[in-house]
Amino acid sequence: MRRLIENRFGLLALVLIASGALFGVAFVSRPAPVTQVRPQAVRAPVESVTAVCPAPAGSRVSVITPPGAGGPGSATLSAIAAPDAKGTEGKDSTGKDPGEKDAVIDRPGLLWQREIASGGGPLMVDATGSMAAGLESAQTARETSGAQRGLAGVRCVEPGADTWFIGPGPAAAEMTLYLANPDSAPADITFMVYSGEGPVLSERGNGAVVKPGGHRVIRLRDLAPSPLIMALRVSTRSGRVAAAVKAVLGEGRGADWLPVAAAPATRVVVPGIPGTAGKRELYVAAPGERDTVVRIKAVLEDGSYALKNKETIEVPAGSTASLDLSTGIGGQPAALVLESDVPIVAGLKITGTGTRQDVAFTAGAESIDLGSVVADAQATGGKQVSRLVLSAPFAPATVEVRLLPAKGEAPAPIEVKLASAHTQEIRLTPRGSKDAFSVVVRPLPGSGQVYGGRVLDEATKDGQLVTAQPLAVGRIWALVPPAVDAPGVVLP
Repeated sequence: MRRLIENRFGLLALVLIASGALFGVAFVSRPAPVTQVRPQAVRAPVESVTAVCPAPAGSRVSVITPPGAGGPGSATLSAIAAPDAKGTEGKDSTGKDPGEKDAVIDRPGLLWQREIASGGGPLMVDATGSMAAGLESAQTARETSGAQRGLAGVRCVEPGADTWFIGPGPAAAEMTLYLANPDSAPADITFMVYSGEGPVLSERGNGAVVKPGGHRVIRLRDLAPSPLIMALRVSTRSGRVAAAVKAVLGEGRGADWLPVAAAPATRVVVPGIPGTAGKRELYVAAPGERDTVVRIKAVLEDGSYALKNKETIEVPAGSTASLDLSTGIGGQPAALVLESDVPIVAGLKITGTGTRQDVAFTAGAESIDLGSVVADAQATGGKQVSRLVLSAPFAPATVEVRLLPAKGEAPAPIEVKLASAHTQEIRLTPRGSKDAFSVVVRPLPGSGQVYGGRVLDEATKDGQLVTAQPLAVGRIWALVPPAVDAPGVVLP
């Protein structure tokens, strides 16, 4: 051993053997590596919802939260008071003093419905807790004479920072923009109109400010009098605003609200087109700086097709174009799939039949991946008929449809299977009920994307009354982004 130690090569060998032993023991006894898990967004139930019914006076207002949520909660309905001629606040739409609560609903699954008296301004629906998850509200008016003749319905809208509409322009109809600000901060708003000839800026300015708790009514003819067709963007520099647009085409030509259109995208689905006769007019806007050729496919009961001689529509940059699709989809329940190389906005005008016509509008919508709720449907002794038009443009889908009547027990839900690239129209008739009801549509696990709309129509001796509403994604769940340590939030 002494000779080995005195031999420098032997000493080096001993050192290497000892080091190897130490590293071997360390390798065997080392702790398992820590797996870095990336934080994920968490799905949480919605606990607060605010929506505004833009002009409920003389309309039927419906509010519903689907059953299933537990815990305390309430939905409060109160009017945003309109100022009188002296600039002071007057009575609200129900004749109450400003600030007095109109109604409180505290039970999910209960359809609240009331006819609102004439006069007054917007109605705010503010829900918290268990009443917020899935809450929906709508206003529906029925007129049998005059320029407003028809069924005119709209989903009460939540305030936002960017809203799109598309439809006829102020040269073709009396177009009115309703703005309401239910928040505690002012909303600084800008408008942009895209006509058939390009972007339109008003000489009177293209902006407005709505004070907290205030509302305004603007004739779009004052902003842009010339467009026959238009896309309208309502955006805010600061704050949020609830925006809605009503179109009155004139005596015997119908009236209805334009639904909020999906934001510009390269693929847009326009759902909820009913299987009744009448004219069908497509509107497409390309708000960007490039011309585009939009490809059109119709998703019908027997499959998906490019319409003969109407496979495409050319849309110049910054403008809106229209195309008559009556001979392509008239009389068939349908959805349209539009694809473009640049982002587009799209919608459709539905014209009823008869000597005096009524109109309805649908627009590009999102798929109802989280489900959807329709507050207002009717089965009034056979006079008004409610239908669901459901489409699965890209893959087979299965949905559960549940009816929640205003009176009596709810019937068992039904399951609807949709073949890929097909559309189905379902007449909604709660057994034994001739009253109002709400509808809950929920895609089942494994289902493909589903798009849809609810259509409400009524046959009269003068002609059909009709209104439509694209299905909106239910405000049931929200994805809460992950929280991570960030020293920057506490550093100056």
